[in-house]
Amino acid sequence: MNEEPPTAPGTPPTAGPSATWHATLPGACGALLLACLSFTPSLLPRAGILQGVISGILAAIGYALGVTAAWIWRAFADRGPRPARRRSWQVFLVVALVLLGTAFGLGQYWQHRIRQLLGVTDYSVLQTIAMPLVALVLFWIILLAARGIRRAYRWTARLLRRWTGERAAKAVGGILVAVVLVFLFSGLLVDGLVAAANQAFSLRDTQTEEGVRRPVTALRSGGPGSSVPWDSLGRNGRTFAAGGPSAVEIERFTHNPAQEPVRSYAGLRTADDTESRAARAVADLRRAGGFRRHNLLVMTTTGSGWVDPAAVDSFEYLTGGDCATVTLQYSYLPSWMSYLVDQSKAREAGRELFDAVYDAWSRLPADNRPRLYVAGESLGSFGGETAFSGEYDLRNRTRGTLFAGPPNFNTLFRRFSDHREAGSPEIRPVYKNGRTVRFASDATAAVPPSGTPWEGTRVLYLLHASDPIVWWSPQLVYDEPDWIGETPGDDVLESMFWVPFVTFWQVTADLPFATGVPDGHGHTYRAEYADGWNAVLRPSGVTDRDLARLRDIMSRG
Repeated sequence: MNEEPPTAPGTPPTAGPSATWHATLPGACGALLLACLSFTPSLLPRAGILQGVISGILAAIGYALGVTAAWIWRAFADRGPRPARRRSWQVFLVVALVLLGTAFGLGQYWQHRIRQLLGVTDYSVLQTIAMPLVALVLFWIILLAARGIRRAYRWTARLLRRWTGERAAKAVGGILVAVVLVFLFSGLLVDGLVAAANQAFSLRDTQTEEGVRRPVTALRSGGPGSSVPWDSLGRNGRTFAAGGPSAVEIERFTHNPAQEPVRSYAGLRTADDTESRAARAVADLRRAGGFRRHNLLVMTTTGSGWVDPAAVDSFEYLTGGDCATVTLQYSYLPSWMSYLVDQSKAREAGRELFDAVYDAWSRLPADNRPRLYVAGESLGSFGGETAFSGEYDLRNRTRGTLFAGPPNFNTLFRRFSDHREAGSPEIRPVYKNGRTVRFASDATAAVPPSGTPWEGTRVLYLLHASDPIVWWSPQLVYDEPDWIGETPGDDVLESMFWVPFVTFWQVTADLPFATGVPDGHGHTYRAEYADGWNAVLRPSGVTDRDLARLRDIMSRG
Protein backbone atom coordinates (compact mmCIF):
# COMPACT_ATOMS: atom_id res chain seq x y z
CA MET A 1 0.00 0.00 0.00
CA ASN A 2 2.27 2.70 -1.29
CA GLU A 3 0.60 5.81 0.05
CA GLU A 4 2.49 8.96 0.96
CA PRO A 5 1.62 10.48 4.34
CA PRO A 6 0.09 13.93 3.97
CA THR A 7 2.63 16.74 4.05
CA ALA A 8 2.73 20.39 3.13
CA PRO A 9 3.28 21.03 -0.60
CA GLY A 10 6.90 20.80 -1.56
CA THR A 11 8.07 19.07 1.63
CA PRO A 12 9.35 15.50 1.71
CA PRO A 13 7.10 12.85 3.28
CA THR A 14 7.65 12.06 6.92
CA ALA A 15 8.81 8.67 8.08
CA GLY A 16 8.42 8.91 11.83
CA PRO A 17 6.05 7.09 14.17
CA SER A 18 3.17 9.42 13.36
CA ALA A 19 3.33 8.42 9.68
CA THR A 20 3.00 4.78 10.68
CA TRP A 21 -0.39 5.33 12.30
CA HIS A 22 -1.67 8.07 10.01
CA ALA A 23 -4.44 7.46 7.47
CA THR A 24 -5.00 9.39 4.25
CA LEU A 25 -8.45 10.55 3.20
CA PRO A 26 -8.38 8.85 -0.25
CA GLY A 27 -7.33 5.60 1.39
CA ALA A 28 -10.02 5.93 4.05
CA CYS A 29 -12.65 6.49 1.35
CA GLY A 30 -11.57 3.35 -0.46
CA ALA A 31 -11.59 1.40 2.81
CA LEU A 32 -15.09 2.64 3.60
CA LEU A 33 -16.43 1.65 0.18
CA LEU A 34 -15.15 -1.94 0.27
CA ALA A 35 -16.00 -2.35 3.96
CA CYS A 36 -19.62 -1.49 3.15
CA LEU A 37 -19.65 -3.84 0.16
CA SER A 38 -18.28 -6.65 2.36
CA PHE A 39 -21.75 -6.97 3.95
CA THR A 40 -23.34 -7.99 0.63
CA PRO A 41 -24.51 -11.64 0.53
CA SER A 42 -22.53 -14.63 -0.72
CA LEU A 43 -23.35 -18.36 -0.85
CA LEU A 44 -23.43 -19.30 2.84
CA PRO A 45 -24.40 -17.52 6.08
CA ARG A 46 -21.54 -15.76 7.88
CA ALA A 47 -21.02 -15.51 11.62
CA GLY A 48 -20.00 -12.17 13.13
CA ILE A 49 -16.30 -13.04 13.54
CA LEU A 50 -16.05 -14.19 9.94
CA GLN A 51 -17.82 -11.05 8.74
CA GLY A 52 -15.28 -9.01 10.71
CA VAL A 53 -12.41 -10.84 9.02
CA ILE A 54 -13.87 -10.24 5.56
CA SER A 55 -14.57 -6.58 6.34
CA GLY A 56 -11.04 -6.05 7.67
CA ILE A 57 -9.37 -7.63 4.63
CA LEU A 58 -11.54 -5.77 2.16
CA ALA A 59 -11.11 -2.47 4.01
CA ALA A 60 -7.34 -2.89 3.72
CA ILE A 61 -7.65 -3.64 0.00
CA GLY A 62 -9.95 -0.64 -0.41
CA TYR A 63 -7.44 1.55 1.39
CA ALA A 64 -4.70 0.45 -1.01
CA LEU A 65 -6.95 1.10 -4.01
CA GLY A 66 -7.87 4.57 -2.70
CA VAL A 67 -4.23 5.50 -2.12
CA THR A 68 -3.25 4.18 -5.55
CA ALA A 69 -6.04 6.13 -7.25
CA ALA A 70 -4.93 9.33 -5.48
CA TRP A 71 -1.31 8.72 -6.47
CA ILE A 72 -2.29 8.28 -10.13
CA TRP A 73 -4.39 11.46 -10.04
CA ARG A 74 -1.51 13.45 -8.53
CA ALA A 75 0.82 12.11 -11.21
CA PHE A 76 -1.47 13.45 -13.96
CA ALA A 77 -2.00 16.71 -12.08
CA ASP A 78 1.76 17.00 -11.45
CA ARG A 79 1.39 17.86 -7.79
CA GLY A 80 2.45 16.41 -4.48
CA PRO A 81 0.31 15.06 -1.65
CA ARG A 82 -1.63 17.55 0.47
CA PRO A 83 -3.10 17.04 3.93
CA ALA A 84 -6.89 16.77 4.11
CA ARG A 85 -8.63 19.63 5.85
CA ARG A 86 -10.22 19.08 9.24
CA ARG A 87 -13.69 19.70 7.83
CA SER A 88 -13.14 17.02 5.17
CA TRP A 89 -12.44 14.48 7.89
CA GLN A 90 -15.54 15.56 9.80
CA VAL A 91 -17.72 15.10 6.72
CA PHE A 92 -16.09 11.73 6.08
CA LEU A 93 -16.84 10.50 9.61
CA VAL A 94 -20.52 11.46 9.34
CA VAL A 95 -20.86 9.77 5.93
CA ALA A 96 -18.96 6.71 7.22
CA LEU A 97 -21.32 6.28 10.17
CA VAL A 98 -24.38 6.50 7.95
CA LEU A 99 -23.04 4.16 5.25
CA LEU A 100 -21.64 1.58 7.67
CA GLY A 101 -24.85 1.60 9.70
CA THR A 102 -26.91 1.06 6.56
CA ALA A 103 -24.57 -1.66 5.26
CA PHE A 104 -24.62 -3.42 8.64
CA GLY A 105 -28.42 -3.39 8.76
CA LEU A 106 -28.76 -4.70 5.21
CA GLY A 107 -26.09 -7.30 5.93
CA GLN A 108 -28.00 -8.63 8.93
CA TYR A 109 -31.16 -8.83 6.84
CA TRP A 110 -29.38 -10.70 4.02
CA GLN A 111 -27.76 -13.12 6.47
CA HIS A 112 -31.17 -13.83 8.02
CA ARG A 113 -32.57 -14.60 4.57
CA ILE A 114 -29.67 -16.95 3.74
CA ARG A 115 -30.10 -18.81 7.03
CA GLN A 116 -33.77 -19.26 6.19
CA LEU A 117 -32.97 -20.64 2.72
CA LEU A 118 -30.47 -23.15 4.08
CA GLY A 119 -32.29 -24.04 7.29
CA VAL A 120 -29.47 -22.75 9.51
CA THR A 121 -30.60 -21.73 13.01
CA ASP A 122 -27.26 -20.83 14.66
CA TYR A 123 -26.79 -17.13 15.43
CA SER A 124 -24.45 -15.49 17.95
CA VAL A 125 -25.18 -11.99 19.23
CA LEU A 126 -21.73 -11.82 20.87
CA GLN A 127 -19.98 -12.51 17.57
CA THR A 128 -22.06 -9.81 15.90
CA ILE A 129 -21.05 -7.32 18.61
CA ALA A 130 -17.37 -8.30 18.22
CA MET A 131 -17.52 -7.86 14.43
CA PRO A 132 -16.40 -4.17 14.25
CA LEU A 133 -13.46 -4.76 16.61
CA VAL A 134 -12.26 -7.76 14.62
CA ALA A 135 -12.50 -5.78 11.38
CA LEU A 136 -10.63 -2.77 12.79
CA VAL A 137 -7.82 -4.82 14.34
CA LEU A 138 -7.29 -6.88 11.18
CA PHE A 139 -7.38 -3.75 9.01
CA TRP A 140 -4.60 -2.12 11.01
CA ILE A 141 -2.52 -5.30 11.14
CA ILE A 142 -2.58 -5.52 7.34
CA LEU A 143 -1.97 -1.79 6.94
CA LEU A 144 0.99 -1.78 9.34
CA ALA A 145 2.45 -4.88 7.64
CA ALA A 146 2.24 -3.13 4.27
CA ARG A 147 3.89 -0.03 5.68
CA GLY A 148 6.61 -2.19 7.18
CA ILE A 149 7.29 -3.64 3.73
CA ARG A 150 7.40 -0.12 2.29
CA ARG A 151 9.93 0.93 4.92
CA ALA A 152 12.06 -2.12 4.17
CA TYR A 153 12.01 -1.16 0.48
CA ARG A 154 13.01 2.46 1.24
CA TRP A 155 15.79 1.35 3.57
CA THR A 156 17.15 -1.05 0.93
CA ALA A 157 16.99 1.65 -1.75
CA ARG A 158 18.87 4.15 0.45
CA LEU A 159 21.51 1.56 1.16
CA LEU A 160 21.96 0.76 -2.55
CA ARG A 161 22.28 4.46 -3.43
CA ARG A 162 25.75 4.36 -1.91
CA TRP A 163 26.91 2.33 -4.91
CA THR A 164 24.35 2.98 -7.68
CA GLY A 165 22.17 5.73 -9.10
CA GLU A 166 18.79 6.55 -7.59
CA ARG A 167 16.69 4.83 -10.29
CA ALA A 168 18.77 1.65 -10.18
CA ALA A 169 18.64 1.64 -6.37
CA LYS A 170 14.84 1.85 -6.40
CA ALA A 171 14.47 -0.86 -9.04
CA VAL A 172 16.95 -3.28 -7.47
CA GLY A 173 15.64 -2.53 -3.97
CA GLY A 174 12.08 -3.33 -5.03
CA ILE A 175 13.18 -6.59 -6.65
CA LEU A 176 15.20 -7.65 -3.59
CA VAL A 177 12.35 -6.98 -1.17
CA ALA A 178 9.89 -8.83 -3.44
CA VAL A 179 12.19 -11.86 -3.71
CA VAL A 180 12.70 -12.00 0.05
CA LEU A 181 8.95 -11.78 0.66
CA VAL A 182 8.20 -14.56 -1.84
CA PHE A 183 10.90 -16.74 -0.29
CA LEU A 184 9.67 -16.11 3.24
CA PHE A 185 6.04 -16.71 2.34
CA SER A 186 6.28 -19.70 0.00
CA GLY A 187 9.61 -21.20 1.02
CA LEU A 188 9.42 -20.88 4.79
CA LEU A 189 5.94 -19.92 5.93
CA VAL A 190 3.79 -22.06 3.64
CA ASP A 191 6.17 -25.01 3.38
CA GLY A 192 6.84 -24.87 7.11
CA LEU A 193 3.15 -24.81 7.97
CA VAL A 194 2.41 -27.65 5.57
CA ALA A 195 5.25 -29.73 6.99
CA ALA A 196 4.09 -29.07 10.55
CA ALA A 197 0.50 -29.91 9.65
CA ASN A 198 1.59 -33.07 7.85
CA GLN A 199 3.53 -34.18 10.94
CA ALA A 200 0.61 -33.43 13.27
CA PHE A 201 -1.99 -35.20 11.12
CA SER A 202 0.30 -38.19 10.53
CA LEU A 203 0.23 -38.76 14.29
CA ARG A 204 -3.55 -38.44 14.29
CA ASP A 205 -3.66 -40.99 11.48
CA THR A 206 -2.32 -43.66 13.84
CA GLN A 207 -5.42 -43.34 16.02
CA THR A 208 -8.67 -45.24 15.58
CA GLU A 209 -12.07 -43.63 15.92
CA GLU A 210 -14.12 -44.67 18.92
CA GLY A 211 -16.30 -47.68 18.21
CA VAL A 212 -14.31 -48.85 15.17
CA ARG A 213 -13.27 -52.50 15.43
CA ARG A 214 -11.12 -54.67 13.19
CA PRO A 215 -13.31 -56.62 10.72
CA VAL A 216 -13.93 -60.28 11.50
CA THR A 217 -14.73 -61.03 7.85
CA ALA A 218 -12.21 -61.83 5.13
CA LEU A 219 -14.18 -59.53 2.80
CA ARG A 220 -12.52 -56.42 4.22
CA SER A 221 -8.97 -55.07 4.12
CA GLY A 222 -7.36 -55.50 7.52
CA GLY A 223 -9.57 -58.51 8.26
CA PRO A 224 -8.64 -62.21 8.48
CA GLY A 225 -6.39 -63.25 5.59
CA SER A 226 -6.01 -59.68 4.28
CA SER A 227 -2.69 -58.79 2.65
CA VAL A 228 -3.09 -55.24 3.96
CA PRO A 229 -2.29 -54.94 7.69
CA TRP A 230 -5.01 -53.31 9.81
CA ASP A 231 -2.52 -50.86 11.37
CA SER A 232 -1.43 -49.62 7.92
CA LEU A 233 -4.90 -48.47 6.86
CA GLY A 234 -4.83 -45.16 8.71
CA ARG A 235 -7.60 -43.59 10.75
CA ASN A 236 -10.07 -43.09 7.89
CA GLY A 237 -9.10 -46.36 6.22
CA ARG A 238 -9.93 -48.35 9.35
CA THR A 239 -13.26 -46.53 9.62
CA PHE A 240 -14.02 -47.35 5.98
CA ALA A 241 -12.99 -51.02 6.22
CA ALA A 242 -14.99 -51.58 9.39
CA GLY A 243 -18.06 -49.62 8.30
CA GLY A 244 -20.96 -49.98 5.93
CA PRO A 245 -24.21 -51.93 6.03
CA SER A 246 -24.22 -55.64 6.81
CA ALA A 247 -25.99 -58.24 4.69
CA VAL A 248 -28.80 -58.29 7.26
CA GLU A 249 -29.28 -54.53 7.04
CA ILE A 250 -29.30 -54.64 3.24
CA GLU A 251 -31.86 -57.48 3.28
CA ARG A 252 -34.02 -55.43 5.61
CA PHE A 253 -33.98 -52.62 3.04
CA THR A 254 -34.40 -54.66 -0.16
CA HIS A 255 -36.58 -57.48 1.28
CA ASN A 256 -34.41 -59.84 -0.79
CA PRO A 257 -31.39 -62.04 -0.01
CA ALA A 258 -28.24 -59.92 0.13
CA GLN A 259 -24.48 -60.38 0.26
CA GLU A 260 -21.87 -58.83 2.52
CA PRO A 261 -20.14 -56.11 0.44
CA VAL A 262 -16.40 -56.27 -0.26
CA ARG A 263 -14.25 -53.29 0.75
CA SER A 264 -10.57 -52.93 -0.16
CA TYR A 265 -8.35 -50.10 1.08
CA ALA A 266 -4.65 -49.20 1.14
CA GLY A 267 -3.31 -46.55 3.53
CA LEU A 268 -0.21 -44.39 3.26
CA ARG A 269 1.66 -46.83 5.51
CA THR A 270 0.64 -49.79 3.34
CA ALA A 271 3.28 -48.97 0.70
CA ASP A 272 5.83 -46.25 -0.03
CA ASP A 273 4.39 -44.85 -3.27
CA THR A 274 1.00 -44.44 -4.93
CA GLU A 275 1.54 -47.07 -7.61
CA SER A 276 2.49 -49.68 -5.00
CA ARG A 277 -0.47 -48.76 -2.81
CA ALA A 278 -2.81 -49.12 -5.78
CA ALA A 279 -1.31 -52.53 -6.55
CA ARG A 280 -1.76 -53.66 -2.93
CA ALA A 281 -5.36 -52.46 -2.86
CA VAL A 282 -6.18 -54.31 -6.10
CA ALA A 283 -4.42 -57.47 -4.88
CA ASP A 284 -6.48 -57.40 -1.69
CA LEU A 285 -9.61 -56.75 -3.76
CA ARG A 286 -8.89 -59.86 -5.81
CA ARG A 287 -8.18 -61.92 -2.67
CA ALA A 288 -11.53 -60.91 -1.15
CA GLY A 289 -13.40 -61.87 -4.32
CA GLY A 290 -14.16 -58.32 -5.43
CA PHE A 291 -13.77 -59.17 -9.12
CA ARG A 292 -16.38 -61.90 -8.76
CA ARG A 293 -19.04 -59.42 -7.65
CA HIS A 294 -21.55 -58.03 -10.13
CA ASN A 295 -20.64 -54.37 -9.42
CA LEU A 296 -17.22 -52.85 -8.78
CA LEU A 297 -16.73 -49.27 -7.55
CA VAL A 298 -13.44 -47.37 -7.83
CA MET A 299 -13.61 -44.58 -5.26
CA THR A 300 -11.12 -41.71 -4.97
CA THR A 301 -10.84 -40.35 -1.43
CA THR A 302 -10.58 -36.78 -0.23
CA GLY A 303 -7.65 -35.46 1.78
CA SER A 304 -6.61 -37.83 4.54
CA GLY A 305 -8.28 -40.85 2.95
CA TRP A 306 -11.82 -39.99 3.97
CA VAL A 307 -14.78 -41.39 2.09
CA ASP A 308 -18.28 -40.04 2.68
CA PRO A 309 -20.03 -43.12 4.13
CA ALA A 310 -23.22 -42.24 2.23
CA ALA A 311 -21.37 -42.43 -1.12
CA VAL A 312 -20.48 -46.11 -0.65
CA ASP A 313 -23.30 -47.21 1.67
CA SER A 314 -26.00 -46.15 -0.80
CA PHE A 315 -24.15 -47.97 -3.60
CA GLU A 316 -24.10 -51.13 -1.47
CA TYR A 317 -27.79 -50.88 -0.55
CA LEU A 318 -28.93 -50.36 -4.15
CA THR A 319 -26.83 -53.26 -5.46
CA GLY A 320 -28.09 -55.65 -2.78
CA GLY A 321 -24.55 -56.04 -1.45
CA ASP A 322 -23.42 -57.72 -4.68
CA CYS A 323 -20.59 -55.24 -5.01
CA ALA A 324 -17.02 -54.34 -4.11
CA THR A 325 -15.38 -50.98 -3.47
CA VAL A 326 -11.66 -50.21 -3.73
CA THR A 327 -9.88 -47.02 -2.72
CA LEU A 328 -6.66 -45.70 -1.17
CA GLN A 329 -5.20 -42.88 0.91
CA TYR A 330 -2.83 -40.31 -0.60
CA SER A 331 -2.36 -37.69 2.14
CA TYR A 332 -2.38 -37.13 5.89
CA LEU A 333 -3.88 -33.66 5.51
CA PRO A 334 -7.59 -32.92 5.95
CA SER A 335 -9.68 -32.23 2.89
CA TRP A 336 -9.47 -28.43 2.87
CA MET A 337 -5.68 -28.44 3.20
CA SER A 338 -5.32 -31.14 0.55
CA TYR A 339 -7.60 -28.98 -1.60
CA LEU A 340 -4.93 -26.24 -1.44
CA VAL A 341 -1.62 -28.15 -1.47
CA ASP A 342 -2.22 -31.80 -2.45
CA GLN A 343 -3.93 -31.52 -5.82
CA SER A 344 -1.08 -33.32 -7.56
CA LYS A 345 -1.34 -36.22 -5.09
CA ALA A 346 -5.09 -36.49 -5.71
CA ARG A 347 -4.45 -36.53 -9.46
CA GLU A 348 -1.85 -39.28 -9.14
CA ALA A 349 -3.99 -41.36 -6.76
CA GLY A 350 -7.06 -41.26 -9.03
CA ARG A 351 -5.10 -42.20 -12.12
CA GLU A 352 -2.96 -44.94 -10.55
CA LEU A 353 -5.87 -46.59 -8.77
CA PHE A 354 -8.20 -46.71 -11.76
CA ASP A 355 -5.42 -47.89 -14.09
CA ALA A 356 -4.51 -50.71 -11.69
CA VAL A 357 -8.15 -51.79 -11.37
CA TYR A 358 -8.81 -51.48 -15.09
CA ASP A 359 -5.70 -53.51 -15.95
CA ALA A 360 -6.88 -56.41 -13.77
CA TRP A 361 -10.51 -56.00 -14.88
CA SER A 362 -9.68 -55.98 -18.61
CA ARG A 363 -7.84 -59.31 -18.28
CA LEU A 364 -11.03 -61.04 -17.19
CA PRO A 365 -13.27 -62.78 -19.75
CA ALA A 366 -15.62 -60.22 -21.30
CA ASP A 367 -18.69 -62.14 -20.15
CA ASN A 368 -17.37 -62.53 -16.59
CA ARG A 369 -16.45 -59.00 -15.58
CA PRO A 370 -18.17 -56.86 -12.95
CA ARG A 371 -19.85 -53.66 -14.02
CA LEU A 372 -17.23 -50.97 -13.42
CA TYR A 373 -18.20 -47.68 -11.72
CA VAL A 374 -16.25 -44.62 -10.61
CA ALA A 375 -17.09 -42.09 -7.89
CA GLY A 376 -15.56 -39.27 -5.90
CA GLU A 377 -16.56 -36.28 -3.83
CA SER A 378 -14.86 -32.89 -3.84
CA LEU A 379 -11.10 -33.44 -4.31
CA GLY A 380 -11.94 -37.10 -4.87
CA SER A 381 -13.88 -36.14 -8.00
CA PHE A 382 -10.83 -34.21 -9.18
CA GLY A 383 -8.66 -37.29 -8.74
CA GLY A 384 -11.29 -39.56 -10.26
CA GLU A 385 -11.52 -37.40 -13.38
CA THR A 386 -7.79 -37.53 -14.09
CA ALA A 387 -7.97 -41.17 -15.18
CA PHE A 388 -10.08 -40.14 -18.20
CA SER A 389 -9.51 -37.95 -21.24
CA GLY A 390 -13.12 -36.94 -21.81
CA GLU A 391 -16.73 -37.96 -22.33
CA TYR A 392 -16.04 -40.91 -24.66
CA ASP A 393 -13.34 -42.29 -22.39
CA LEU A 394 -15.76 -42.26 -19.46
CA ARG A 395 -18.41 -43.88 -21.64
CA ASN A 396 -16.14 -46.60 -23.03
CA ARG A 397 -14.28 -47.62 -19.88
CA THR A 398 -16.98 -47.42 -17.19
CA ARG A 399 -20.58 -48.48 -16.70
CA GLY A 400 -21.35 -45.32 -14.77
CA THR A 401 -19.86 -42.43 -12.79
CA LEU A 402 -21.05 -40.31 -9.88
CA PHE A 403 -19.10 -37.18 -8.91
CA ALA A 404 -20.35 -34.91 -6.10
CA GLY A 405 -19.29 -31.33 -5.35
CA PRO A 406 -16.59 -31.06 -8.04
CA PRO A 407 -14.08 -28.25 -7.39
CA ASN A 408 -14.08 -25.50 -10.00
CA PHE A 409 -10.61 -26.48 -11.22
CA ASN A 410 -11.71 -30.01 -12.27
CA THR A 411 -10.57 -30.38 -15.87
CA LEU A 412 -13.51 -32.38 -17.25
CA PHE A 413 -16.11 -30.59 -15.14
CA ARG A 414 -14.92 -27.25 -16.50
CA ARG A 415 -14.83 -28.58 -20.06
CA PHE A 416 -18.37 -29.96 -19.86
CA SER A 417 -19.67 -26.80 -18.19
CA ASP A 418 -17.86 -24.30 -20.43
CA HIS A 419 -19.12 -26.07 -23.56
CA ARG A 420 -22.69 -26.44 -22.35
CA GLU A 421 -25.59 -25.84 -24.67
CA ALA A 422 -26.74 -22.27 -25.15
CA GLY A 423 -29.52 -21.34 -22.77
CA SER A 424 -28.61 -23.87 -20.08
CA PRO A 425 -27.44 -22.20 -16.84
CA GLU A 426 -24.03 -22.88 -15.31
CA ILE A 427 -25.60 -24.33 -12.16
CA ARG A 428 -27.49 -26.90 -14.30
CA PRO A 429 -25.56 -27.20 -17.58
CA VAL A 430 -26.66 -29.43 -20.44
CA TYR A 431 -23.77 -30.99 -22.34
CA LYS A 432 -24.27 -32.66 -25.75
CA ASN A 433 -28.01 -32.95 -25.05
CA GLY A 434 -27.24 -35.06 -21.97
CA ARG A 435 -26.30 -38.14 -24.00
CA THR A 436 -23.71 -39.28 -21.41
CA VAL A 437 -22.86 -36.49 -18.96
CA ARG A 438 -25.55 -34.79 -16.88
CA PHE A 439 -25.75 -32.44 -13.91
CA ALA A 440 -28.20 -32.27 -11.01
CA SER A 441 -28.56 -29.71 -8.23
CA ASP A 442 -31.51 -31.69 -6.81
CA ALA A 443 -31.12 -35.41 -7.41
CA THR A 444 -34.69 -36.10 -6.27
CA ALA A 445 -36.04 -34.27 -9.34
CA ALA A 446 -35.71 -35.27 -12.98
CA VAL A 447 -32.14 -34.85 -14.21
CA PRO A 448 -32.10 -32.33 -17.08
CA PRO A 449 -32.67 -32.48 -19.96
CA SER A 450 -35.83 -34.26 -18.87
CA GLY A 451 -37.61 -36.34 -21.48
CA THR A 452 -34.37 -36.99 -23.40
CA PRO A 453 -33.14 -40.61 -23.53
CA TRP A 454 -30.10 -41.35 -21.35
CA GLU A 455 -28.77 -44.60 -22.73
CA GLY A 456 -25.58 -46.52 -22.10
CA THR A 457 -23.05 -45.25 -19.56
CA ARG A 458 -24.38 -42.55 -17.27
CA VAL A 459 -22.06 -39.88 -15.85
CA LEU A 460 -23.75 -37.73 -13.22
CA TYR A 461 -22.41 -34.68 -11.40
CA LEU A 462 -24.15 -33.60 -8.18
CA LEU A 463 -23.62 -29.91 -7.45
CA HIS A 464 -25.41 -27.41 -5.26
CA ALA A 465 -25.89 -23.79 -6.25
CA SER A 466 -24.76 -22.89 -2.71
CA ASP A 467 -21.58 -25.01 -2.73
CA PRO A 468 -18.56 -22.65 -2.62
CA ILE A 469 -16.13 -25.49 -3.47
CA VAL A 470 -17.89 -25.87 -6.82
CA TRP A 471 -17.86 -22.15 -7.65
CA TRP A 472 -14.69 -20.76 -6.05
CA SER A 473 -12.06 -19.59 -8.52
CA PRO A 474 -9.23 -17.01 -8.49
CA GLN A 475 -10.97 -15.42 -11.46
CA LEU A 476 -13.66 -14.16 -9.08
CA VAL A 477 -11.22 -11.34 -8.30
CA TYR A 478 -11.63 -9.72 -11.70
CA ASP A 479 -14.29 -11.56 -13.71
CA GLU A 480 -18.01 -12.09 -13.12
CA PRO A 481 -18.94 -15.77 -13.57
CA ASP A 482 -22.08 -16.84 -15.38
CA TRP A 483 -23.61 -18.42 -12.27
CA ILE A 484 -23.89 -15.04 -10.56
CA GLY A 485 -25.37 -13.21 -13.55
CA GLU A 486 -27.93 -15.96 -14.24
CA THR A 487 -31.07 -16.84 -12.29
CA PRO A 488 -29.82 -18.10 -8.91
CA GLY A 489 -30.41 -21.57 -7.52
CA ASP A 490 -33.16 -22.26 -5.00
CA ASP A 491 -30.78 -21.97 -2.03
CA VAL A 492 -28.90 -18.85 -3.19
CA LEU A 493 -30.14 -15.37 -2.35
CA GLU A 494 -31.33 -13.45 -5.39
CA SER A 495 -29.66 -10.32 -3.96
CA MET A 496 -26.15 -11.74 -4.49
CA PHE A 497 -24.16 -9.80 -7.08
CA TRP A 498 -20.56 -9.71 -8.22
CA VAL A 499 -18.10 -7.03 -7.06
CA PRO A 500 -14.37 -7.13 -7.99
CA PHE A 501 -12.21 -8.30 -5.06
CA VAL A 502 -15.25 -8.45 -2.74
CA THR A 503 -16.96 -11.56 -4.13
CA PHE A 504 -13.66 -13.45 -4.26
CA TRP A 505 -12.99 -12.93 -0.55
CA GLN A 506 -16.58 -13.65 0.41
CA VAL A 507 -16.66 -17.01 -1.42
CA THR A 508 -13.16 -17.78 -0.12
CA ALA A 509 -14.47 -17.27 3.42
CA ASP A 510 -17.37 -19.64 2.63
CA LEU A 511 -14.99 -22.53 1.84
CA PRO A 512 -14.08 -23.68 5.39
CA PHE A 513 -17.75 -23.79 6.35
CA ALA A 514 -19.05 -25.51 3.22
CA THR A 515 -19.89 -28.72 5.11
CA GLY A 516 -21.33 -26.97 8.16
CA VAL A 517 -24.80 -26.51 6.66
CA PRO A 518 -27.78 -28.88 6.51
CA ASP A 519 -27.85 -31.77 4.06
CA GLY A 520 -28.79 -30.75 0.54
CA HIS A 521 -26.96 -27.42 0.71
CA GLY A 522 -23.38 -26.24 0.53
CA HIS A 523 -20.94 -29.15 0.25
CA THR A 524 -23.19 -31.70 2.01
CA TYR A 525 -24.53 -34.43 -0.30
CA ARG A 526 -25.35 -37.34 2.04
CA ALA A 527 -29.00 -38.01 1.24
CA GLU A 528 -28.59 -37.19 -2.45
CA TYR A 529 -26.32 -40.17 -3.02
CA ALA A 530 -29.43 -42.36 -2.84
CA ASP A 531 -31.06 -40.69 -5.85
CA GLY A 532 -27.73 -40.12 -7.59
CA TRP A 533 -26.79 -43.80 -7.53
CA ASN A 534 -30.33 -44.78 -8.42
CA ALA A 535 -30.04 -42.68 -11.58
CA VAL A 536 -26.63 -44.15 -12.49
CA LEU A 537 -27.22 -47.80 -11.51
CA ARG A 538 -30.86 -48.06 -12.66
CA PRO A 539 -31.62 -50.93 -10.23
CA SER A 540 -34.84 -52.81 -10.83
CA GLY A 541 -37.68 -52.81 -8.33
CA VAL A 542 -36.62 -49.68 -6.41
CA THR A 543 -39.66 -47.52 -5.67
CA ASP A 544 -39.98 -43.88 -4.61
CA ARG A 545 -40.78 -45.12 -1.13
CA ASP A 546 -37.56 -47.16 -1.10
CA LEU A 547 -35.56 -44.11 -2.12
CA ALA A 548 -37.19 -42.04 0.63
CA ARG A 549 -36.21 -44.72 3.16
CA LEU A 550 -32.66 -44.79 1.82
CA ARG A 551 -32.38 -41.00 2.00
CA ASP A 552 -33.41 -41.20 5.63
CA ILE A 553 -30.81 -43.90 6.33
CA MET A 554 -28.07 -41.82 4.67
CA SER A 555 -29.09 -38.65 6.52
CA ARG A 556 -29.00 -40.41 9.87
CA GLY A 557 -25.73 -42.17 9.08
